[in-house]
Amino acid sequence: PEERLSLADPEWSDIHVVTGALKLFFRELPEPLVPYRLFDPFIEATKLPDPQKQVEQMAELVQSLPPANYATLRYLLAHLCRVMERVDVNHMTRQNIGIVFGPTLLRSEREPGSLAAGMAQQNQAVELLLAHFDRIFSA
Repeated sequence: PEERLSLADPEWSDIHVVTGALKLFFRELPEPLVPYRLFDPFIEATKLPDPQKQVEQMAELVQSLPPANYATLRYLLAHLCRVMERVDVNHMTRQNIGIVFGPTLLRSEREPGSLAAGMAQQNQAVELLLAHFDRIFSA
C-alpha cells in the first residue's frame, strides 16, 4: 500500500526536516539529477578561466540533460534562488546552498581521489548554476 503523508503534520513544520527529506530524495535516486556521464563536464566547466565561457558551457550542458532532469533541476534551482533572496533571515548564501546541495545533485560514479576537492568542485558547480540561473536556463 502507498504510504500517505500530510505536510500539515507537525513533524513537517521544521524546515530542516523538509530540507533533509528533499536532499535524501535526491541522494537516493539510482543516478544523480546530473547524470554520471555529465559529472566531469560540469566540473570542467567550473574550471574554465573565463567566467563567460563557464556560463556558456554550463548552459550547453544543462540543455543536454534529459527533459525530466532538466525540468527538475530548473524547478529546484529556481526555488533555491528564492531561498537566497531571504538570506537576511535564513543565512542561506549561494555558497551555503552549494555546500548543502552540491554533493546531492552532482556525484561521480567512481570514488573521488580527494573527497574534499571533489566536494568543493560540486559546490562550485551548483553556485555557478545559481549565480547565473537566468542565463543558463534562458533557452
